[in-house]
Amino acid sequence: MLVGEAIRAGAERLSATSDTARLDAEVLMAHALGASRTDLLLRHMREPAPAGFAALVARRADHEPVAYIVGAQDFHGLALRVSPAVLIPRGDSEALVEAALAARPAARRVLDCGTGSGALLLAVLARLGGARGVGIDRSATALAVAAGNAATLGLAARSAFLQRDWTRGKWNAGLGGCDLVLANPPYVENSAELAPSVRDHEPGGALFAGADGLDDYRRLIPALPALLAPGGAALVEIGATQAAAVSGLGAAAGFAARVHRDLAGRDRVVEFTRE
Repeated sequence: MLVGEAIRAGAERLSATSDTARLDAEVLMAHALGASRTDLLLRHMREPAPAGFAALVARRADHEPVAYIVGAQDFHGLALRVSPAVLIPRGDSEALVEAALAARPAARRVLDCGTGSGALLLAVLARLGGARGVGIDRSATALAVAAGNAATLGLAARSAFLQRDWTRGKWNAGLGGCDLVLANPPYVENSAELAPSVRDHEPGGALFAGADGLDDYRRLIPALPALLAPGGAALVEIGATQAAAVSGLGAAAGFAARVHRDLAGRDRVVEFTRE
């Protein structure tokens, strides 16, 4: 079977479990060939299909995310390595990066709480050449992924990754004086119905946050005043229905709140600054 034929057959198989079946099949085929998707479409469609492609399609048909299968995900123009130890960076989260860059374009010190793959921190550092940053996470495995991404992107000299858990005391010791604090904490309600690709494959500890999805905001937001330098800003990602509740938690901690929307027009980020 030729590559083009195998892609068509793979897309047909994936159509029952994926809304992007053709794209998924092409990305998996490019990975199997060790080529870019552009090179695949331009140069390889009439070659014999590699034997490993069928196994990749079978994994995707079982709802495993494409990013975990190929081990990579693009985010804000960066090619990041990912694994099941970290959430897959989503395009929606790019709204936080853009809001952070607009809020403090001269930031020198950046903290990313719950860094995962390092996506938020590294995207900001890539745009702010004079900035240095720290990413914290409770998962040592996630921190290894983030540090690897920093090294690959040439940002290791301006970044550090520390194992910290904001559910434990003194987690923020030594982290104060930040111009920007970024966070994409868990915010999914425990009872929420999620797609199998998320529920069965992405780390639950980075998704779920209590009955109303606000548990981690209740822990994190009161700690922000001690983390921010004078004039600093904190930006947290939220679920689409959480803007009022998260803004209220910020108000209780003495912050003014501004809500930013993603490209789909959904509330996505709350920016906190001191009154």
